[in-house]
Amino acid sequence: MDNSTADHHAELRTWLGGIAELAEAVNSTGSVHSLLDLVARTACRLMGYDFCAVLLLDSPHKVLAIEGACGLSATYIAGVNAQHPVRIGSGEPGEAPSSRAFRTGRAVALSDITAETDYAWGGVAGEQGYRSIIAVPLMTTGSCVGTLTCYRADVHEFSDDEQELVTTLANQAAIAIETARLRDKERQTIGELQQLNESLREQHALLQRTGDIHRQLTEVALRGEGVHGVAHALATLLERSVLFEDAYGNALTEARADGAVPGEFDDLAAVRQSIAEGSAAEAAQVRTGHAGTSWVTSAVVLDTDVVARMWIPGELAELGPLGHRAIEHAAVVAGLEMLRERTAVEVESRLRGELLTDLLAQQPTALATVVARAGRLGHDLRRPHAVLLIRTDSDTVEPGRVRRTDAPRQVLAAVHAMASRESPRPLVARHGDDVVLLWPLGGSSADDSSWRTTLIGTQTAPETMTAADAIRRSVARATPITVTVAVSRPCTDLADYPAAFRSTRGVLTITQLRGGRDRTVEIGALGVQGLLLQLEDPSELLRFADRVLSPILDYDRRRSTQLMHTLRVYLAHDLSAARTAEALFVHPNTVGLRLKRMEELLDVSLTQPDALLQLTAALAAVDVGGLELSDAEDRAPGHVIAPHLDAAGRDEPIRHLRR
Repeated sequence: MDNSTADHHAELRTWLGGIAELAEAVNSTGSVHSLLDLVARTACRLMGYDFCAVLLLDSPHKVLAIEGACGLSATYIAGVNAQHPVRIGSGEPGEAPSSRAFRTGRAVALSDITAETDYAWGGVAGEQGYRSIIAVPLMTTGSCVGTLTCYRADVHEFSDDEQELVTTLANQAAIAIETARLRDKERQTIGELQQLNESLREQHALLQRTGDIHRQLTEVALRGEGVHGVAHALATLLERSVLFEDAYGNALTEARADGAVPGEFDDLAAVRQSIAEGSAAEAAQVRTGHAGTSWVTSAVVLDTDVVARMWIPGELAELGPLGHRAIEHAAVVAGLEMLRERTAVEVESRLRGELLTDLLAQQPTALATVVARAGRLGHDLRRPHAVLLIRTDSDTVEPGRVRRTDAPRQVLAAVHAMASRESPRPLVARHGDDVVLLWPLGGSSADDSSWRTTLIGTQTAPETMTAADAIRRSVARATPITVTVAVSRPCTDLADYPAAFRSTRGVLTITQLRGGRDRTVEIGALGVQGLLLQLEDPSELLRFADRVLSPILDYDRRRSTQLMHTLRVYLAHDLSAARTAEALFVHPNTVGLRLKRMEELLDVSLTQPDALLQLTAALAAVDVGGLELSDAEDRAPGHVIAPHLDAAGRDEPIRHLRR
């Protein structure tokens, strides 16, 4: 083998080694950038060039940027890419060799760049120190992805064979670059698929956990464990304590997590205030107390009304998406449980209301089944009872606190909750805007005749006064409402209830007419009016009141005066003309003239005890009978006409006391 053949074989082995190195780099885990640097180095080594660069197309900017290089300084590469990028030209004079090679798909060689007057090199050639340049397109499947551009420091004539060799190298490099890009894209796709698979796995686990949350809370609802069960299930899921409160901040139930700090919920007072002053949002939110403790809270909503609120110590972010979903689901289940409880109470209340109506009406057909129906509801009407009548104090029902239409329902719910804890259980029902409660009396047995005998004719039982006070406290705790409770004497027979109801309703009306509120009253505290309330037939009282008061009523009606109102105020202020004038905002002489006119109309002296007794009794009869005296009478603010029950327990129409 001669020397030329040996040199040829050596050169061939070098080229094959370079191509093999490119193939090996493609199959390695290296980046595309490292492969481009290898292409440039291989070109320099195989072709003996001083510098080489791999320029790839930057499509958005329509330029060729140096992505791999050998021998070129980092400053030169940065300067070219940032300040003098190779723009894709259109074949005009001065087009850069790399642009021309890219556009035409053919090699472009310049043996001496200083002799090429059409090119504006901008000093970059001098900075790097090259004189000759060859740019070869990198062709893949009929398209050009960039150029392999090589430089020599001296003037060099690129022969056809050399250009063919460089083109061959460029073709191999283009294949390697395209393959590397495909592998890089494949690795990226695999990575994205792995991330997607991991995300799907996490979502599947999340769905499974969400399903567990749904199942556990749904089982609580199916078992009918109420809000108490929801609180304990949520505390187990979150591993945190949970407190449920009603809309007024009263605790409904509490579930303590393991290791909970005593007094964990003591810092909630200020937080409740911030909720009250802000919007009662349904979504879970975070509030901070005075001690810096964070609280997660969520409203329980029924028909746009916030009926309860849950509190969990900590930050919402700490609970994660599962904890957030558990809170949302617990709020829904708690709302359903409260709706079920409310519905049960309302159905039970309706049945008890119908029972009470029949009991008060005393209709023989309905009365025959009253005891049996009461027994099915858990009440023994054979046992003596006292009638307790609960009425809302109207001045505590204010806009922004409780809607007037909601007040009786809320009072009923509070009384029902209190009564449900008693044994034997009292019968609670709503009658109009009042709440009626039949409180069981007597010994352990309903058939205890000795106790029944003892109750006959007695005064109000002390235990019922205690129960009435407990009812007022329960309502005040559960709502921002106060109530007045009237207590009857014992009812030992079914026939006693209409009269007891009528008298307690009269007691309530007269008490509130006098400005009484938030108190427990019984018929014995009303004096003469209390005695009059116990009369079965008030017709004679009404005739008496008509006979005594009609001269004043007729005068007021004809003259549009206020003699009747003046008389009421005068009697209420212990016959003091000065105090009466002060109360009526008139001069004492005016009061004196009105009193003199009344004496003339009645033909009596208001200083005579007998006359004063008759007037007082007549006014008491009017209050007890529930009559509207006349359209001309200027009644005191808050005056309410008490309804009156006939012998059958039905409301009589309001009559007008006139001559």
